[in-house]
Amino acid sequence: MAGTEPNAQEPETSADSADRSLWTAADVSPIEIALPAGVGYTLRAYRPSSALPGTDIEGREEDEDPFAARAEEADEEEVVILDEEYAALAAEADDTEEAAEADDKTSAKEKDDDETADEEEEEEEEEEEEEVPYFLTHRGRLLLFKSPESLASFVRSGAPHDLTDLDGWADLVEAVEPTHVVAAPEDMYELDLVVENLRGGHDTWDLDLIIRSGEIARDLGYALRLGPVLTALSAGSPLDDLDDAMRSAAGGGMGAFFGRRRMRKIGAQQASLGWRTIIGKISAVVDWRD
Repeated sequence: MAGTEPNAQEPETSADSADRSLWTAADVSPIEIALPAGVGYTLRAYRPSSALPGTDIEGREEDEDPFAARAEEADEEEVVILDEEYAALAAEADDTEEAAEADDKTSAKEKDDDETADEEEEEEEEEEEEEVPYFLTHRGRLLLFKSPESLASFVRSGAPHDLTDLDGWADLVEAVEPTHVVAAPEDMYELDLVVENLRGGHDTWDLDLIIRSGEIARDLGYALRLGPVLTALSAGSPLDDLDDAMRSAAGGGMGAFFGRRRMRKIGAQQASLGWRTIIGKISAVVDWRD
């Protein structure tokens, strides 16, 4: 009678057969990212921008925080505007006082209506708060694990990271096993292939590869506050134009024809150099874990 070979291995869980109920309940997804240094696993969650503080990049050897820089620029612009308008506003002080007196005579009903409208507007803004990406990060670095076993072990260990305050995280910690760490096909990204593919020229470009790489790069750029990545992929940039053209080309119909025409206006060398910078910036903030 044939016996089981002593070195026989159990079949690995495939992406199609994996049980995703654990991730669905926690609203978190395992992600597989291939970089030039190797393939790793991490976790991603989309939440309102106020749900978590995000990763702390203080002390990280990187460009200044792009979010803080934008806030400072906005403050500076506001100061300039106020300085320029101050003289005109002061000259019209009498008219302003008269207008204020007239406003004071507004009926109580009108004031109540205004307050109600403001409250409703604030409620709508809260309801429409944008969801942003969060990853398994710590102190400005992306935690990337070389195996499902190491990721599951880290999650269960209680080690510090930036997802601990997620609702339902405690339940995930209790239940997660290595067999759960299987990325869905749409959550697998091959950043290691992008530069070489772009170098091959327009006729060899893999539209799905580049489009999906742009999606994960934008998410990582935002979550890790990588200014150069956000700038390279910002609206109106050459790589953003390339992304739009590729999406049109992938959509079929007449849009595909015009999309491919737009793609050919973007140099392969320029695109590959831009993406090499993006991947280098992302790779520089990866904390590989065995």
